[in-house]
Amino acid sequence: MIYRRYNMRRTNFGGTLTPAVKGLLIANAVVFFIQYLAGPELEHTILIPIFGLTPAVICHYFWIWQPFTYLFLHGGFMHLLFNMFALWMFGSTLESVWGTKQFLKFYFITGIGAGLCNCILTPGMDIPIIGASGAIYGLLAAYAILFPNTMIYLWAIFPVKAKYLVIFFGVFELMEFARTNADTSPVAHLVHLGGMVIGVVYLRRDYLLRWGARKVKGWQSGQTQHRREKQTETADQLRSEVDDLLDKINQVGLENLTSNEKRRLRIVSEKLRQMEEE
Repeated sequence: MIYRRYNMRRTNFGGTLTPAVKGLLIANAVVFFIQYLAGPELEHTILIPIFGLTPAVICHYFWIWQPFTYLFLHGGFMHLLFNMFALWMFGSTLESVWGTKQFLKFYFITGIGAGLCNCILTPGMDIPIIGASGAIYGLLAAYAILFPNTMIYLWAIFPVKAKYLVIFFGVFELMEFARTNADTSPVAHLVHLGGMVIGVVYLRRDYLLRWGARKVKGWQSGQTQHRREKQTETADQLRSEVDDLLDKINQVGLENLTSNEKRRLRIVSEKLRQMEEE
C-alpha cells in the first residue's frame, strides 16, 4: 500500500458508496437481521458464543474463525449504527484513494489484528467480544494520517481537525482501558486501541523499518567504537607494562629478570604486535 498524505482541508465524507464499503454495510446488516430473528436466547447461547471473539476459547480450543466473524456481530442497533456510519463516513474516502483490494486488506488486518491483540494481552478473558470497532478505529487512524487537516464537524457544529479528533479518541480509549477491568468491561477498549495501533504501524511500516534500521546501525557503530576504545585502552596498558619491564632491564639487565617477568615480556610483546597488525 502506498502511503501518502493529502492536504484536504474541507469536509469530504462518504458520498457515493464504494464497492467494499457497500458490501460490508450489507453484510453487517444481514448478520444483525439474523441476530434479530434468532432472538435473545439463541443469540446469547449460540451465535455470540460461537462467532463472537472469546480470548479464552481461542487460546484453549483454537476457534480460529472468531477473529474474523466477531467483526460482523453487534450488540444492538446503536452499536451497529455508529460503526456503519463511521464505515461510510471514512471508509468511502479511503477506498476511493486506495482501491477496493487494498481497502479490504487494511480493514481486515486492523479488525482481525485488534481481536488478536485482545487475545494475546487477555488470554484468560471468557467474555465474548463483538463488533467492527477494531476495524473502524483502524480506519479512523488511517484517515487522520492521510487527511490530518480535514475539518470534522462534531454534532454538525464544532469543527475539529481529523488528527486532533483521532488523538482524542486514542487518549480516551487508553484512559478508559487503564481505568476499567478489561475482563469485565462492557466496552472492548483494548480492541479499539489495537485497531488504531495496528493501523498506524501498517501505514507507517516503511518509516518504522527505516527508523529501526538506523537504531540498529547506530547501536552496532557504538559497539564497534566501544570495542576500539577498549582495544586502545588495553594496548596502552600493555605498552605501559612493556615500558616498565624495559626500564628494569636497563637498570639490572635482562639476565636479572625473573622467569615470570621474561615470560610476561614475551607474551605482552606478541599481543602488541598482533594489535598493530590488525
